[in-house]
Amino acid sequence: MERKAMIAGNWKMNLNSKEAEELALALKKGLDVDLKHEVLLAPGFINLSIVKKIIGGLPILLAAQNMSWENKGAFTGEVSPIQLRDIGCTHVIIGHSERRHVFGETDVIVNKKIKAAIKNSLTPILCIGETLDERENQKTYRVLETQLKGAFEDLSEEQVSNIIVAYEPVWAIGTGKTATPDQAQDAHVFVRKELERLYGDDFAQSTRILYGGSVKVENIDQLMAQPDLDGALVGGESLKADKFLRVIHYQ
Repeated sequence: MERKAMIAGNWKMNLNSKEAEELALALKKGLDVDLKHEVLLAPGFINLSIVKKIIGGLPILLAAQNMSWENKGAFTGEVSPIQLRDIGCTHVIIGHSERRHVFGETDVIVNKKIKAAIKNSLTPILCIGETLDERENQKTYRVLETQLKGAFEDLSEEQVSNIIVAYEPVWAIGTGKTATPDQAQDAHVFVRKELERLYGDDFAQSTRILYGGSVKVENIDQLMAQPDLDGALVGGESLKADKFLRVIHYQ
């Protein structure tokens, strides 16, 4: 079953409004509008509207990096799915390792956010991945299984039919270390088998699984050559227009 690839840029807590505008304009100028795969940008909250104005009319999708599971109310400092939809987001990153390990988000919280995103017509990009200690202690597959099961708790196949999964080995995020193409492929195969166990083969074969973790110009072509890698969630390299354009236009 053919899956449309996606290259996503997670800008994290970087760039002021002027820098975000300049980067978005450079990407707009350099993008091949006839690309056969999808491109997505995930700026910080305060830059979402700026980027949206620039990419409007282009085949570039807009995502938030996080959100609340509540639609509104007395939740100081949070951003709701309704607000994200209003500003033009179509996707939201949920469960990124930095949310899990720096801010203590659990699988229960991830599950609540996925449910809220689906309810508000936002496509979740679910992030999963193991730490270096977990990999060295042969716990990678157990961690991925637990995170997937927790994220999809009490959700039907119909509800999660459009979800995107991003495998991000925590030990490879921002470290310069990258899973080898074979390591990434093996993890993606396992994730796809788990998706099959949860919802069946059709769901597993149609669900896109992105790879994240020090994706760079130097490794994007080899990573994307793997049959079960359906795209990339790019961090630092997405902050440099020339490099990110090369990643977007992988060969």
